[in-house]
Amino acid sequence: MKSYMTMAVLPDSFYWTTESWGGALRCSPLDAVAPHLFTTRQLPLSSQGDWERLSAALGAARVAQLTQVHGRDVVVVRGAEGAQSGGAAERPYGDILVSDDPDVALAVRAADCVPLLIADRATGAVAAVHAGWRGTAAAAAPAAVEAMSRQFGSRPADLVVAIGPSIGACCYEVGYELIDAFLAAGHARADVSRWFTTPPGGIKPRLDTWAANRDQLRHAGVPAEQIHVAGLCTACHLDLFPSFRKEKERAGRMVGAICARRHG
Repeated sequence: MKSYMTMAVLPDSFYWTTESWGGALRCSPLDAVAPHLFTTRQLPLSSQGDWERLSAALGAARVAQLTQVHGRDVVVVRGAEGAQSGGAAERPYGDILVSDDPDVALAVRAADCVPLLIADRATGAVAAVHAGWRGTAAAAAPAAVEAMSRQFGSRPADLVVAIGPSIGACCYEVGYELIDAFLAAGHARADVSRWFTTPPGGIKPRLDTWAANRDQLRHAGVPAEQIHVAGLCTACHLDLFPSFRKEKERAGRMVGAICARRHG
């Protein structure tokens, strides 16, 4: 796996680490604000022990998860409230977790969808966001920014964001009805035209969820230089990450996880 990780070219703002289970991806600018990581296939997330290894890697006591529904609903985690690492029946519904509790790691699962991790340099609050095309159309990332402002007094100018591995525009061929869905959701036509492109000789458009989420965060007030994109396509790197587009129901899940930094 290490040789494969070496072959996966990263922007300067991201780097690989070796955890107790194997490889993980981290974002250098986010490191300065909050413990976080994006997992690889080396952590199968198939047992309670796997989740305990994940929380230990972040210095947290437990992991908060959601029953993800491809929307923009927010769950606020305070203390033990809402912190579940067990079966899906124990998880609240939503796609965004926000917290300022260093004992709780916020985790979102993905297999082509975009995992976003956000931290506030001023207040220490953090968020984890799951944004597939539906969540991106619903502006899940700006909803997280709004929730952090409402719950913890965060200012968009103080936020640092890492956009983790997900399916890239190179592989994400979609139907024209998605363009209509983004326009119906209220996104400007100029933005939608940038997010959906048809390559020469192509028949269907391709969706760039990295650009869409980056632009939405910028529109929400997050400075462009504080938004960092890993640029790893899950469909291109099946050795590292699961991809529902490529593997269908056989696909596992990777996780983006973050927790507030301890002080003192």
